[in-house]
Amino acid sequence: MTHSSAPTPIARTHPLPSGHPPVAFGKIGLLLVNLGTPDATDYWSMRRYLKEFLSDRRVIEVPRLIWWPILNLVILTIRPKRSGHAYEQIWNRERNESPLRTITRAQSEKLAQALAGEVVVDWAMRYGTPAIAERIEALKQAGCERILVMPLYPQYAAATTATVNDKVFDTLKAMRWQPAIRTLPPYHDDPVYIDALARSIERSIAALDFEPERVLASFHGLPKSYFDKGDPYHCHCHKTARLLRERLGWPKERLTLTFQSRFGRAEWLQPYTDATVEALAKSGVKRIAVVSPGFSADCVETLEEIAMQNRDIFLENGGENFAALPCLNDSAEGMELLEHLARRELRGWL
Repeated sequence: MTHSSAPTPIARTHPLPSGHPPVAFGKIGLLLVNLGTPDATDYWSMRRYLKEFLSDRRVIEVPRLIWWPILNLVILTIRPKRSGHAYEQIWNRERNESPLRTITRAQSEKLAQALAGEVVVDWAMRYGTPAIAERIEALKQAGCERILVMPLYPQYAAATTATVNDKVFDTLKAMRWQPAIRTLPPYHDDPVYIDALARSIERSIAALDFEPERVLASFHGLPKSYFDKGDPYHCHCHKTARLLRERLGWPKERLTLTFQSRFGRAEWLQPYTDATVEALAKSGVKRIAVVSPGFSADCVETLEEIAMQNRDIFLENGGENFAALPCLNDSAEGMELLEHLARRELRGWL
């Protein structure tokens, strides 16, 4: 579904009574949701995106009285330019958009083909555009009385999955006539997900002109305090890595779990990806690959932070060959997974 106009209501078998206002009904909707993207790389576009993201109380749990001045007086003054530069390195210039937007759209279009005639498929971003509220309203206007929301985060965290669900239900609060909603649970240990990851990794490594001595499974980081409060994210990441290692048939030392993208001075989940990359290079390891199992689509964290920043760290400290393996994206394996998850969660509705 494109976002240029509202979806076209599907024809009904029974006409409405004479004089009844026009209304579409009887359809099932599906909304893919990813983290978010700025609309452009300039200062004000980046500032608008970062403000929405970093104002989310689930993302930053620091008390408002402390966080608000830091965010508005320091971070939103300095960070937009730095983040804009990172996005500039990976920007899809042909479409004038971020790769995350390009890939999420492609996932939506391919899933719509796979579920043709059964489900109205759309996509949204938690931060930035297209907004969750806008796309839920569009699905409702298309006649979707039941909507499956699929946050594309394999491992649950309050700062990702929960904040998507918060926004969905905030949208419903403003509706007189609400659609029924289902939300996708975490799928960190789903056998189809693990198999899709393994096949994608095997294919990507086979295409390299070198054999990695070590492979890092790099997940997005989280403040350690969130884990201490009971967030299951750390455990989900470790289970994914263990199951993936077992599926690949690799020894424990071949696949190492790390955490990237830490922000601020507080302690985050360890080991850190950048520190591990540096330590491996200094220890004499010459060839490594990094895979990002927690990301359903390539984005600034994988294409710039891993493929550029961490590559530089590795090469500057004695490494020779570095590969950033692609996410599942809209690959055959990735789309098999999304269709599997959709059909599993839509049982009883279809």
